[in-house]
Amino acid sequence: MLSPRTLAYGILLFCVGLLYPACTSAAEEHYFLQVGGHRLRVEVAATPDARSRGLMYRDSLAEDSGMLFIFPSDREVSFWMKDTSIPLSIAYLRHDGTILEIHDMEPFSLDPVPSGRPVRYALEVNQGWFERKEVGVGARVVLPPGLPPAR
Repeated sequence: MLSPRTLAYGILLFCVGLLYPACTSAAEEHYFLQVGGHRLRVEVAATPDARSRGLMYRDSLAEDSGMLFIFPSDREVSFWMKDTSIPLSIAYLRHDGTILEIHDMEPFSLDPVPSGRPVRYALEVNQGWFERKEVGVGARVVLPPGLPPAR
């Protein structure tokens, strides 16, 4: 016979298990991009919550991984590194995947890194990834079919 406390704990764990899939975000889905001829595995941030959270509260990012931020329309955007401990580089992309700008960002910096012009996507990777892969402004990011629409 289970004690009331053990039973309550078991019910709680069961309910958390049921709710967990509903709480996962689109940022946990993975897609593969071609960036200047290099394969990059990305999580997608297509909702306001996922875009706000980004790569915050993480300790590391695999070398050929990143996060693709999708915006509902072309717009000027700005990023910062609040609560982000991983040194990152960010590329701002046109609607066709062309890289317009690349910036390095320092962990925990509150300094804004604006796009300077309207963009549809932002791509964050480990700092220096673009340089190591010899990918620069004007390079094309090939976006896979089936990306979730931005909300």
